[in-house]
Amino acid sequence: MKADRKIVFDLSRSIDLHKISTQHTNEEAIAGKTSGLIGPNESVTWRAKHFGVYQTLTSKITEFSSPDIFVDEMVKGAFRRFRHEHKFLKGKSDDETILLDIFDYESPFGVFGKIVDKLFLESYMTNLLMNRNQTIKDFAETGDWKSLLEENENSNGRL
Repeated sequence: MKADRKIVFDLSRSIDLHKISTQHTNEEAIAGKTSGLIGPNESVTWRAKHFGVYQTLTSKITEFSSPDIFVDEMVKGAFRRFRHEHKFLKGKSDDETILLDIFDYESPFGVFGKIVDKLFLESYMTNLLMNRNQTIKDFAETGDWKSLLEENENSNGRL
């Protein structure tokens, strides 16, 4: 995407932008870091409606190196486990960023979970990530990022 890596990095860890990108699931941050930018060792608990059922999931930032990578891992939730690496690579020019998501998870329920995963869960999760990344791209490339990131900077007394 045509945007500075630091901007893409910060948008990717914005609780507020995540809410915007998942409006269709009624996703809401209900505990931990519930707005602004999530950082090292912080956690957030999400409540969202997936497949007609409200679920909660708590994840924690376990690795953090701005503007290169951060990792969130499930602490509690429906998956047996998940680890989501968000990598930010330099593009061909300084104002170009390649966002790489590595989402490694294991479905619950053993063999049944593996069948569900192949039938629809894998594509569902892929679509969620693609929608999220499109929202990040839209905000990063249009300048709409300023409304989220500068507001966060102002609230932290940094501007």
